[in-house]
Amino acid sequence: MVRHDGAKQSQVSIVRFEELSSDVIMFVGNERESVATAFLDNDAVLLIDSLGSAEDASWLRRVLYEDMGKEVRVIASTHFMSDHMAGLPLFPRALTIAHRHHRHTFLSQNQRIDAFYREPQVVFDSAMTVRWGRHELRFLHNPGKTMDHVSVDVPTADLVCSGDNIVGNIVYLSKADPVLMRAAIGRIRQFGRSTVIGGHMGRFAANVLDNAIHYLDELKIIVMRRRAELSPE
Repeated sequence: MVRHDGAKQSQVSIVRFEELSSDVIMFVGNERESVATAFLDNDAVLLIDSLGSAEDASWLRRVLYEDMGKEVRVIASTHFMSDHMAGLPLFPRALTIAHRHHRHTFLSQNQRIDAFYREPQVVFDSAMTVRWGRHELRFLHNPGKTMDHVSVDVPTADLVCSGDNIVGNIVYLSKADPVLMRAAIGRIRQFGRSTVIGGHMGRFAANVLDNAIHYLDELKIIVMRRRAELSPE
C-alpha cells in the first residue's frame, strides 16, 4: 500500500494505491474513499471508474501519466454516479464505456456534478467482454444500487469489481430496491472470486458478500417488525 499526502483545502488528504498484481492497481481517493481499478497492458491502461473528486482524479492522472509513464485508453463505469466519474473529463482521448441506462442513474442521483459528465462512446445492454493484456474483463449488467449497475468479473485476476452494490460489509440502500440489491449481491457471489473490489474503501475478501446479505436480511426483519407494531392509520 502506497500513500500520497496532498493539500486539499485546509485539511490533509490521503489518497493511496495498491498493486494487486503486476498489472492490476487499485486506487482509493480521499473523497468518500471512492475506488478506481487500473488494468495495465504494457503502457496502456483500462480504468474501472475514476474516483470521486477533481482533486483525486488529478492525482490519479499524475500518478499514471507522470510517475508511471502510462496512458489511459479506456474508462468503464460500474455506474454513472458523480462520486465515481471525476476522471472522465481528465482523460479526453480515453474510450468511455457504460451501460445503456447510464443517464437514468446520472439524472436521478442526489448530488449530481454536471462537470464530470461525459457521454459514453460505447454502451451495452446485458453483457460484454473486453480482452486487455492478459486479462479478460466480463461486464455484466447487475442492477441493484442503481438501474445501470455493472459488475466486472475478472477471472484471470481472481477478482470482481462490485461497484456500489456493497459498501464494505453492509449495503447503502438510498433509493434502491432491496430485492434487486440482494439479487445483485447473489450474482456477484456466484462468480466465486477471492477478492471483491468495492465502489468505496478498497478490496475485501469474498466473505464480505455474505456479510452484506446478512446485513440486508437483518434490516428487512427490523423493518417488518416496526411496521407490524404500527397502527393501521
